[in-house]
Amino acid sequence: MKQAKSKGGRVRSAKPRRAATEAIHFDNADKVRALAGAEDYHLILIERELGVRLSAPGGGQIHIEADDPKVRAEAKRVLTKLYERLDTGMICDESAVRAALLMQDESDDDNASGLIRVPRGASFLARTKRQGDYVRYLKSDQDYDLIFGVGPAGTGKTLLAVAYGASQLVLRRFERLIITRPAVEAGEKLGFLPGDLTEKVDPYLLPVWDALSDSLGRTQMEKMREDKRIEVAPLAFMRGRTLNRAFVIVDEAQNATRAQMRMVLTRLGEGSRMVVTGDPTQTDLDHRSPSGLPEALSLLSDDPRVAITRFAKEDVVRHDLVARIVAAYEALDSKAKS
Repeated sequence: MKQAKSKGGRVRSAKPRRAATEAIHFDNADKVRALAGAEDYHLILIERELGVRLSAPGGGQIHIEADDPKVRAEAKRVLTKLYERLDTGMICDESAVRAALLMQDESDDDNASGLIRVPRGASFLARTKRQGDYVRYLKSDQDYDLIFGVGPAGTGKTLLAVAYGASQLVLRRFERLIITRPAVEAGEKLGFLPGDLTEKVDPYLLPVWDALSDSLGRTQMEKMREDKRIEVAPLAFMRGRTLNRAFVIVDEAQNATRAQMRMVLTRLGEGSRMVVTGDPTQTDLDHRSPSGLPEALSLLSDDPRVAITRFAKEDVVRHDLVARIVAAYEALDSKAKS
């Protein structure tokens, strides 16, 4: 620290220079407190990531302290993004904060296109650039009839597809929402479970019902299920059917064999669209039955009516640790190949 002499000749320490401070004002003080988090935890996360100092003195204000104007601008962007999220009725949690830090600045039109609103249900906002691309593919019903979302767990590929399909069902743009996934052990182990066939396969379909409940709310979901407007079934049940005027989601597609993948892709009927999600690195199939997902991606990658989003570990929004787990396993796989 620099030293300075007083008039009496004594040496005294110079006062440390404060970094430049900018205040950002929001209309709703309660939402600012939600943005800051318990004991300002969310602000601390932003401080650590961007190298700024943040404080919320009250009255809907947040003070941003940093010398670099670019850093202050980035902090302002993240804070504004989180406040806008609260303004749409969504929550601000740790994963939302980390996603806002990852998300690059985009125009208002792009931000709007990354939002999925389910009438009388929930709203979902793309949290990374690839998620934004994925949502835009989902919304481009005039351009893409088949959409692949592939990548690690926790990247939102299934939840966003289910949310969009649910929104289209409520708006009656499709007659049915059909979600199917392979029941890998249906051959022999499933037979030892108690109950009828429906009770046997239900454990494999619980994640899908959870996503539907998050999107529609349990009451609306149950009504649509009773009206047969929502169907969730094992992949084997799709054989021999033609799926007309339906929004179809094939989940956990890495566990579909080549024959099953060919079968389900050719079920697409008049006025229908299909989304296929999966993680090619996590197949549960026997080594003698190769996954049909990589083959389908290779065969259809150049078709203009097919869109493919390949998620990466940077798109993991489930939990911060999940991204590091994915990275560790990717490094292990790379080492094994070399």
